[in-house]
Amino acid sequence: MRAIFAAVMLFGLGIAGFAVYMAQNYIKGYENALEQQKSESPTVELVDGFVVARPMKFGEKLALKDVRRVQWPKKAAPEGMFTDAEVLFPDGNNRQRVILRSLEKGEILLAAKVTEPDEEAGITSRLKNGERAFTIKVDVTSGVSGHIRPGDRVDIYWTGRIERDETNRGEFTKLIQANVKLVAVDQSVNEEQAEAKVARTVTVAATTEQVPALTQAQSSGRLSLSLVGANDNTVAEVIEVDQRMLLGIEEVEDAPEVRKIVQVQQPKVCTIKNRKGAQVVEIPIPCTN
Repeated sequence: MRAIFAAVMLFGLGIAGFAVYMAQNYIKGYENALEQQKSESPTVELVDGFVVARPMKFGEKLALKDVRRVQWPKKAAPEGMFTDAEVLFPDGNNRQRVILRSLEKGEILLAAKVTEPDEEAGITSRLKNGERAFTIKVDVTSGVSGHIRPGDRVDIYWTGRIERDETNRGEFTKLIQANVKLVAVDQSVNEEQAEAKVARTVTVAATTEQVPALTQAQSSGRLSLSLVGANDNTVAEVIEVDQRMLLGIEEVEDAPEVRKIVQVQQPKVCTIKNRKGAQVVEIPIPCTN
């Protein structure tokens, strides 16, 4: 019995050892396959990026404690993403940036969403190189009934009358500037203002060539704004409409002047002839009929 029991024990130990050996081979083969797959898969290159550590609103100052560093795929990095802490904070908290758009917690920081260091969130932060701010007076009708906000784009129309105009067509309206960006409504540059309001002035970003044209247009007539759609990439043509075109009246050339010829009737003269020798003389006498 003892010999049989020992034989059974040896057989069981052999089976267990074989199972362990097979399991080790399986695990080792799986690990080798995994390592091979990792070596064959392309390596994703990562770069440093920065996200906000808390929700931030327009006008708040950005400090070191408000951001945290993250790893971001280099090929998926959006334009304007900060990758260097010294660029984001050139002198630590001594030169802070200001938030231009509301940011949620964990949202990546882009250059378009913050000002330059030491710069306030005013009109100057919205102007690109070569642009100038120009203010236009508006009301409820010319200002698109208060539905415009900073960041929108508008077409600008001029309505007026040209003095000494030979065509004598009265007032007319003309598109003078197309797709101009608004940088402020009244004194607000916040693009995320909640409610629409009727503004008294709007400020646009104009080039140095557009500023004198807008100045002359505002002093000589009335300016009106037309809101451009957010996804509209068409370029408006220069359009001019006067009263005749509006009413569909065609201009007719004046007919040549007709001159009437009046025949003047001369008074009737009656005469009698009297011969004196070889000479015949006509003597006027009153006409009887």
